[in-house]
Amino acid sequence: MSSIISSKFLSYFSIAGIALLSACSTSKYAASEKVYKEKARDFSKVISTTPPEGQLYDSLMASNQQWVGSVNFGIRKPNFVIIHHTAQDSLAQTIKTFTLTRTGTSAHYVISRDGKVVHMVNDYLRANHAGVSKWGKDTDLNSSSIGIEMDNNGTTDIWTDAQINSLIKLLGTLKKKYGIPTANFIGHADIAPKRKPDPNNFPWKKLADKGFGYWYDEVLKNPPADFDTTNALKLIGYDTSDLGAAITAFKRHFIQSDLTPKLTPVDILVLYNVYTKY
Repeated sequence: MSSIISSKFLSYFSIAGIALLSACSTSKYAASEKVYKEKARDFSKVISTTPPEGQLYDSLMASNQQWVGSVNFGIRKPNFVIIHHTAQDSLAQTIKTFTLTRTGTSAHYVISRDGKVVHMVNDYLRANHAGVSKWGKDTDLNSSSIGIEMDNNGTTDIWTDAQINSLIKLLGTLKKKYGIPTANFIGHADIAPKRKPDPNNFPWKKLADKGFGYWYDEVLKNPPADFDTTNALKLIGYDTSDLGAAITAFKRHFIQSDLTPKLTPVDILVLYNVYTKY
């Protein structure tokens, strides 16, 4: 009898211990979770209010505007994936940065060196990860993209297999779920060439081999004599208002061994090959 009681006693405390550990693990971010839920609740009120508030085209003649709810609508979906490196020393440090209001920055996902994926913003919501940026005619990438931060301080070119494998799996899910085009998997440096170098020394070819972004072929054809390199960069998506920065960003993505803001004959071959894919 005493052994049965002891067994039940131990089982009870084992379960209680697990519950306590679970509570401790979640309570660490309880404050930021509360803010997240409050903001999400506020957004849901804005969306569900009919007629919508603050959307009168003429506030002086409100009677001249009528609301009739359509049955054909949906949630906006992301069209790009922007990959970053955190420029911080650990996953914990980045999570802390993204849970402090004063930093004003965030991303949808953070992937640690050991492959752990931390989801921090709902895919349908706008995270603050792209900043002042441009890709093609899109000047508000925060509103049209999902931001993924790779745990890397930016001073090393070591990307672990676990980290890249988790990224590839995540990208596969996002591409299928939202129908994101192959061309629209790009880096922070691509969309903000004047400001950002990330992700640095990144294995873009490995991603392109899996269908996330483009890469150049092994055999490169010579471009025509009238090939316009500036226009090619622009048509791919780069902001060429600062041509040197655009060239460096392109080379950071596709060349990596040389980041000088000038196109070499080999760079031009690569550019022409990539440009034809776009």
